[in-house]
Amino acid sequence: MVVDDHPMWREGVARDLAEAGHDVVATSGEGRQAVRVAAAARPEVVVLDLQLPDISGVEVIHGLRAALPEVRVLMLSASGEQQDVLDAVKAGATGYLVKSAGPAEFLDAVRRTAAGEPVFTPGLAGLVLGEYRRLAADPVGAGGRRDPGDPAPRLTDRETEVLRLVAKGLSYRQIAERFGLSHRTVQNHVQNTLGKLQLHNRVELTRYAIERGLDG
Repeated sequence: MVVDDHPMWREGVARDLAEAGHDVVATSGEGRQAVRVAAAARPEVVVLDLQLPDISGVEVIHGLRAALPEVRVLMLSASGEQQDVLDAVKAGATGYLVKSAGPAEFLDAVRRTAAGEPVFTPGLAGLVLGEYRRLAADPVGAGGRRDPGDPAPRLTDRETEVLRLVAKGLSYRQIAERFGLSHRTVQNHVQNTLGKLQLHNRVELTRYAIERGLDG
């Protein structure tokens, strides 16, 4: 699903996705309408603009996550401002791409978002990891999550190795190449780890790993 208030941009993105073989189930130019339409259309991935005429993209993310907890959101915004990026990721965006990205980079980002990988315009991934390190050092920032002092669930050696590389910001493809595994096997390790740790996505998994110093 594509959500952007500029008709030419929205239609162009939808066309590029369709030509690349993706099924575009809906488009919308307004935030509240997008949440209503998404609840009925049930997209797997939402390509979402940050600035909308009625409510912000961050508010749309909250609405989407409430209606479709498993939906993955790729922010596609003209803004690369630090606070905009962090606000979107904290709200639940899987990735954040600026609109200056080329078509090939955009389509690759959509594929990776659909696979559950966090995708960021170069330079923004370090910003997000830095913020999670800051939050991990702040006990107040850990509210609502498993206490770092609690006994950790038992992970296999390979799950722990994969978790360590996730915390360092490596993609599934890079992790697969590092261990000589298939992309699917790495995905399965991550999904098993999420289940054991009672977490919901790879962004939360990164935060968990950083809290335990596994990103060193």
